[in-house]
Amino acid sequence: MQVDDDSVGAVLNRLRRAQGQLAGVIAMIEAGRECKDIVTQLAAVSRALDRAGFKIVASGMRQCMAVADAGAPPMSEAELERLFLALA
Repeated sequence: MQVDDDSVGAVLNRLRRAQGQLAGVIAMIEAGRECKDIVTQLAAVSRALDRAGFKIVASGMRQCMAVADAGAPPMSEAELERLFLALA
C-alpha cells in the first residue's frame, strides 16, 4: 500500500507538528511544569499521531479500491481491519 501524493504532504505536516509538540512536552518535563499541562500536551501529540495514521489508512483504502477497480487483487478485509485496530 502506498500513500497518494496529496496525502503525503498532509501526513508529513501532522507528523512534524506532533514532533514539535513532543519536543515541547520534553521541555515541559525538564522545566518541572504541572502534570495537568504535560498530560494535555501528551494528549495533543497522541491525537496528531492518530490523525496521521488515519490519513494513511484512508489513503490506502482509496488506493485499494482503485486497484480493485483496475482488476488487481484488493487488500483483504482482514488486512484493513488490522490497520484500523493498530491505530485504536
